[in-house]
Amino acid sequence: MGTRGFFVLVLLVILGVGTLQAAPEGRLMRYPDISGDKIVFVYGGDLWVVPSGGGMASRLTTHTGYEFLPKFSPDGRQIAFTGSYDGNSDAFVMPADGGAPTRLTFDPAGDYVVEWYPTGEKVLFRSNMLSKTNPGPRYSRLFLIDAKGGFPDVLPLFEGGLTSFSPDGKKIAYNRMETESRTWKRYQGGMQQDVWLYDLEKNTSERLTDFAGFDGFPMWYKNSVYFISDRDHTMNIFCIDLATKKVRKVTNHDEFDVKWPSIGGDAIVYENGGFLYVLDLKTEKTKKIDVEIPSDLILARPSLKKVGASIGDFAISRTGKRAVVEARGDIFTIPAEKGEWRNITKTQGIRERAPVWSPDGKWIAYLSDRSGEYEICLRDPEGKNEEVQVTKGYKGWPWRLLWSPDSKKIAFADQTWTLYYIDTEKKDLKKIDKSEINDIYDFSWSPDSKWIAFAKAGDNNFGSLYLYSIEGGKIDRLTSGFSDDYNPVFDPDGKYLYFNSNRSWYPQFSRFEDNFTYVLASDVCIATLQADTPSPLAPESDEEEVVKEKDKKDESDAKKDDAKKEDADKKDGDADKPKDVKIDIEGFESRIVALPIEPGNYFGLNAASGSIYYVRIPELPVLGDDDAAATSQATLMTFDLKKREASEVMSGIDGYDLSADGKKILYKAQ
Repeated sequence: MGTRGFFVLVLLVILGVGTLQAAPEGRLMRYPDISGDKIVFVYGGDLWVVPSGGGMASRLTTHTGYEFLPKFSPDGRQIAFTGSYDGNSDAFVMPADGGAPTRLTFDPAGDYVVEWYPTGEKVLFRSNMLSKTNPGPRYSRLFLIDAKGGFPDVLPLFEGGLTSFSPDGKKIAYNRMETESRTWKRYQGGMQQDVWLYDLEKNTSERLTDFAGFDGFPMWYKNSVYFISDRDHTMNIFCIDLATKKVRKVTNHDEFDVKWPSIGGDAIVYENGGFLYVLDLKTEKTKKIDVEIPSDLILARPSLKKVGASIGDFAISRTGKRAVVEARGDIFTIPAEKGEWRNITKTQGIRERAPVWSPDGKWIAYLSDRSGEYEICLRDPEGKNEEVQVTKGYKGWPWRLLWSPDSKKIAFADQTWTLYYIDTEKKDLKKIDKSEINDIYDFSWSPDSKWIAFAKAGDNNFGSLYLYSIEGGKIDRLTSGFSDDYNPVFDPDGKYLYFNSNRSWYPQFSRFEDNFTYVLASDVCIATLQADTPSPLAPESDEEEVVKEKDKKDESDAKKDDAKKEDADKKDGDADKPKDVKIDIEGFESRIVALPIEPGNYFGLNAASGSIYYVRIPELPVLGDDDAAATSQATLMTFDLKKREASEVMSGIDGYDLSADGKKILYKAQ
């Protein structure tokens, strides 16, 4: 690749070209609370305050630490909040008009402000500081602490999350667990939330709601408890009458969920779609609040950034003379040795990602969110011509793009576990298959661009190999899925299909338990596409023959003729189009042979003529492992089919790409 590897090249890109607005309407405002004529909220990690009718907001905090969960005191003079100032989340109190915060909690656990006690003397917060006496750290308990500081008192409840006091402070409406920050949508499992009522004097509890979904953020108002629920698909505010236990719907948002509602006096303030809304509890009418934020928007200013360390997706050109990369939402091409880097998209406020170079070198395909959804687009490698949008109206999140060898089609899969391909000229999107179990990520084109091999999980969550015919639109299953097959790759000569498979039983005895573990289960496998093609790994036997004088001359002449014929065939092959690939489905599994390499953990198959490339990892990373450490152990290997030998190419890689001609490798390293 030469001395000018693109991962050490420093790129500069001008970001942001729009003019600054003096006070744009605020959005992405979170964790609001209301008290009389004021609303406090979080924007950009700081606390802000704005009149409850809307208008210009004022910043209350400027610390680099994150402030959130603000709550007005009952008299509106103070704000309790959670601050991450000293490497930990703790409870703080500050004047509502601004001033120095006073720290209330000091334990190592995370302490999160929940509410004020109705008299305004104490602050309620939740923490797992007593997790040693609880079954696990996911169970928080509720604590009261004096607003002037001191030691906290734990409430007798075994567990507690979001909470609201009755007006007399003798009862609370609460959620038992804290799941409000999770990203699950319409979750109905064992941690689904209900609203409970607890009597602090009688030490009794009662379940108020029993919906198989989320009922959270209880807010006590007179003889009712308001809360949010997804029982009508979108999260809205509901109300339960404490006397009759009847539930009724209050708000009717149908696009965005109601988030982080908070009660103060006769109003509830909440976030919806990044904006703030106020619900008048006397009339139960809701109103959007227009908030102007006088921010300098420093992150939106045009600036120069070094983006070499921000490279995401990358791919290599046909011959490896240039690479294409994505960095900070733009697409760049970079030379291996001579020339300069080029920003071929140069878009502000638009993100492009997942670039891939077409095998003929004519196009670079990538994903762009210019339309509001990710669409497949094309540009010429020099970026001189206008962008060509291939998909229109597609809604999804594609994982990766893969050109067909004839540079006419692109295959891709998305978050719906569906595999597609599209003709870049006809712009005709075709659905290939859909998984009901897991993502479809591994797929490969045949060298004649008429077949797609892909892996799909079955009911046992093990992968099987499938084959899709572009011409016939038919899907055939190649393997049974008993041994978890994945990562199919066609041989560029059209003879074999390579793939990974967890079919190696290589038990290791545990040091601590009387049993076996199977951590090195992967093989690299090869199967002939045609039944009459000899296996490249067929048994060999060296046999000696008696050679006569005449035979020696004939043998020498024959070798010369074979060499000439091989050179001629090679020249003809370079000029001709790829031959049609014939695939015999029947008996495919019986033709599978594993490479003669030790069992391990193998990924990232690629194939060149006569050789295979793959990544070896000594041990599978586990949850919590350092990514850099795992990458340092990844080794790129190659296997020569003629020599039947594996050899190491390089170690410490974090992904690689093989050029279309199989002669150069682009890799990423820490």
